[in-house]
Parts: sequence; C-alpha cells; structure tokens
Amino acid sequence: MTATGTFAPKPGAAPLGRMIRAQAALETRMLLRNGEQLLLTVIIPSLLLLLFGTVDIVDTGEGKAVDFLAPGVLALAVLSTAFTGQAIATGFERRYGVLKRLGASPLPRWALMTAKTCSVLVTEVLQVALLTAIAFALGWSPHGNPLAVLLLLLLGTAAFSGLGLLMAGTLRAEATLAAANLVFLLLLVGGGVIVPLEKFPDAAQSVLALLPIAALSDGLRDVLRDGAGMPWADLGVLAAWAVLGLGAAGRFFRWE
Repeated sequence: MTATGTFAPKPGAAPLGRMIRAQAALETRMLLRNGEQLLLTVIIPSLLLLLFGTVDIVDTGEGKAVDFLAPGVLALAVLSTAFTGQAIATGFERRYGVLKRLGASPLPRWALMTAKTCSVLVTEVLQVALLTAIAFALGWSPHGNPLAVLLLLLLGTAAFSGLGLLMAGTLRAEATLAAANLVFLLLLVGGGVIVPLEKFPDAAQSVLALLPIAALSDGLRDVLRDGAGMPWADLGVLAAWAVLGLGAAGRFFRWE
C-alpha cells in the first residue's frame, strides 16, 4: 500500500491502439517537417497542375485541360507519398538503424507499418484537399461516384505502399533514393498523368495501361471527368498490384 501523494510504478506497454496513434502522429509530423518530402508530395503536383492547367503545352483532347489533368495529378500525389516518399524515408530509417530499434520496442512490427500507412493516408488527405482547391480555382467540374473515387485512392495507396516498402526493405538506401526518384519521373511521363496514353504507340499503350499509376489516373479520370460508374478493370489492376506489392514486401522486407 502506498502513502497518499505517491505513485506506484506500473511498467508495461501502452494499449496497442494508443501506440499506433502516437507513432502515426510522429510519422506525420516528421514528414511535414521534411522540406524535400514536401517538395515531392505537395509542391511538385501543385505546380504541375497550375502549369499544365493554365498553359497549353500538352494536347489533352476535348474539354477543359483541368478536367483531364486534375485526376492525373491526384494519382501522382498518391504515387509521390505512398511510393516515392515512403520508400526513401523508410530506406534511410533502415540504414540508420531506426527500424531495428523500433522493431525491438513494444510496438509490433506490423503495427509500425500500420502507423506508417496511417501517416501516408493523412498526408494524402491534405494533398487531395489542396489539389482539389487548386483545380476548382482553375474551373474544374468533377462528376461521378465519390465511393468509386475513394476505392481507387485506397487501392492505389495500398499498391504503391507495398511497392515502396518492398524497395525500401530490399535495396540500400542510396539505391532506393535513386530508383524511387527515377520511377517517379518515368511514371509521371508514361503513366497517363500529364500525357494521354493515346499519344503513345499502340504496342506501348497495352503495356502502360497495366501500370498502377495508369490504372489509377485513368480510373479517376473515367469517374471524375466522364461520370462513369465503378471502373472495375482499373480497380482490378490496382488490387493485383496491391496484393503483389504488399505480399512481396511482407516476404522480403529486411529490418536491418
């Protein structure tokens, strides 16, 4: 029995939900304080939308350019956060031993990945809000089913997160940095984000259409520009990439 005004120590881990929330909040603050990450996840997509939405550089077909560009830039925002930013950050955390130390903490490893995913989702919400405001200022007129948009964004996030974690958990940090940025640039050009896939040769179109960025941008475009229903084909492509990416990341990810 303890005297009044004193405290008895009670060692032990905090509840799992509280640990995940605390780690997710920490991951989000670290991301938002990182200037390079903000450049990649916020500034570049915003500038691309503003530039190509106001200057007639690329032929986007009939209708307003912003109606074509906004869904593609939203897909690019998911790519930049869930894949490129997460791969680079996680790769360097692995190199510096951060993941090894966190893996020895009371927070389970799967819960750490859950916290990272929650951080990605919070960042994407901020990205979508900003890009939507910019697109509306440029005269965007979206249509379609919000549920379809949500499913596309969630499956796109799962697909890119799996691929990003796979890269971060198998390559050296410097190789991850170079590869993630290279993939970002290649998918920006060849993923239907800014340049319509119809501009590419027929043989290339069939291959590019299977990329997760193409499925996400085309699915969002079908819903938000054309008012289509559930884009099942694009959802199927994203689901396949999500299963493959997350499964491979869970199998081959190395913590040190």
